[in-house]
Amino acid sequence: MIEPTIALQTAIRSRLLDRTAVTVLVDPDHIRAGSTRPDKTPAIIMSDGTTELHGYDYTAQRAAWVYLDIHIWTLDQGQEAAKAIAFAVCNALDSKWKLQIEGGYCDHFEVTRAVYPRDPDPRYGHAVLSVEALIRWIV
Repeated sequence: MIEPTIALQTAIRSRLLDRTAVTVLVDPDHIRAGSTRPDKTPAIIMSDGTTELHGYDYTAQRAAWVYLDIHIWTLDQGQEAAKAIAFAVCNALDSKWKLQIEGGYCDHFEVTRAVYPRDPDPRYGHAVLSVEALIRWIV
């Protein structure tokens, strides 16, 4: 398995690309990992995140909690557009849909928080969704 944060980003991106309610609002090429305000909007940018390793679970499995933020950006569409995209993302990531982790398992996944900070440039809309996941993989 690849590093747990990257595995989670990959699983989230796959889920979002598979949901028309998201891709009708955001071009699939604008759904990616990164760390800066995007050049092209609307965009969904997944942060680098944090991995808390929890050692071995059973004899040959590793476990880790992974936390990351998903940033939604719009330009000249208003804050309401960022909120609409965030809502579509929340629905796409609902915990009733199990995330598929390549080379591992996602035992828990949840969107834990949504905030809508104002950007210093009022042309930008911004939403931040925080997620957590418990990832397991075989060593």
